[in-house]
Amino acid sequence: MQLTRRDLLRMAPAASLGAFDLHAAPARMPKSYFAVHPFIEANPKAVFIKRTRVPHKLDEPSKLREGVAFARDVFVPADTPGIPVSHRIILKPNFTSVRNKRPNEENWGTGTDAQFYEGIVMGLKELGLARFNFLEANNFHSWNYRGLVDINERHGVEMNEPERRVRNFEDAFEMNWSKVPEPVIYSRIPHYAPVNEPGTWLLDIAKWKSHGMCMTLSVKNLQGLVVKPFVRFCPGWKMVTGVPDFMKPDVHPNVERVVNRFFERHVKLNYPRYDSRATLGPMNHEIWAHKTCDNMQVLNTGLAIIEGIYGRDGDGFGIGEDHMTNLVMFGKDKFRLDMIGMYLGGHEPGNVNLFRVAKERGLTDTFNPWEVPVYEWVDGQPMPRKLTDFPRTPLKTYYLQRDGEPLYHLVDEPFDYDKVKV
Repeated sequence: MQLTRRDLLRMAPAASLGAFDLHAAPARMPKSYFAVHPFIEANPKAVFIKRTRVPHKLDEPSKLREGVAFARDVFVPADTPGIPVSHRIILKPNFTSVRNKRPNEENWGTGTDAQFYEGIVMGLKELGLARFNFLEANNFHSWNYRGLVDINERHGVEMNEPERRVRNFEDAFEMNWSKVPEPVIYSRIPHYAPVNEPGTWLLDIAKWKSHGMCMTLSVKNLQGLVVKPFVRFCPGWKMVTGVPDFMKPDVHPNVERVVNRFFERHVKLNYPRYDSRATLGPMNHEIWAHKTCDNMQVLNTGLAIIEGIYGRDGDGFGIGEDHMTNLVMFGKDKFRLDMIGMYLGGHEPGNVNLFRVAKERGLTDTFNPWEVPVYEWVDGQPMPRKLTDFPRTPLKTYYLQRDGEPLYHLVDEPFDYDKVKV
């Protein structure tokens, strides 16, 4: 029998793991259900941090081991009803384009590490899960930059087609529409199928990296589930009042009045950096934050992860450097998780206005990282820690640059949370 390329790819994982033990412990024997570790489920407002042991960002066996080990620690078989193993698992790592011609090694941190991602898939398969969908709106041509397409093919992960024609929106071709309960910009949002279908479970695997909106973490990562061109959250008014005609029925009919009212109030409340004259300016951020909050209202995430085996500063697409950091952050509450990710990236979350907008709109109960319980995940168990027990890595960003400030900077001005109420 002649082997196909797909057959060869499916044979590859065991060799790539080297000496790593692929044999699951008896407790990992598949059952009818699986679950997120019960301590995580019982503490949905906490954030968990796991230290990894990867000597170099291109050490594939080490990163693969960390992905499998993470999955074995965090996802458990269950007898009582949890998530049926017959469910379809939606995988959303962060994969963006690389906008320069630097050597590949210098751009590795622009997306979720591929081997860590593969290790998680392998760990989930140990639980008896067999139906996976990878979904991403952007840059089909760059998906295999780190070998992602090959990974998905050998594990039987279905991949979506990002592009749609205008008539596809009328027919809802391979997309699912969600009505936003309390919209500011989008009254309806289309996501790539099978998002929000019965029998699905969403796993958010973000990257710890800087971006024009400060950092791309778990909340922003799910922007990539939104069908093009609705996915364009950052360009400001030109992708609100200037959208193509077929999008206009799904934009809030009073969007200009509503957004301007929010923005004017936020300026009066001295929202940090809303005096910036940056090209990607305060109104761009205001609009991005509201589109993001609209999107968060209609997505139910099973678990959110920020892969920080190595972090990335810069613009998120090519300008910037990678830093070995060996941290993986995770939790149920994406806004709280991202607050911790921002803080450990050298930024003060109170200065990043997304969190204040989200609290104002009732999507989080705090924008203060010091109110978030933090646990370190050690040998499969959570240990209570202080936020100051973890190292901070300055991941500079070009978010809302001030006059006289370097283009790439930290958003680390002191913030008095006790004096500011939403």
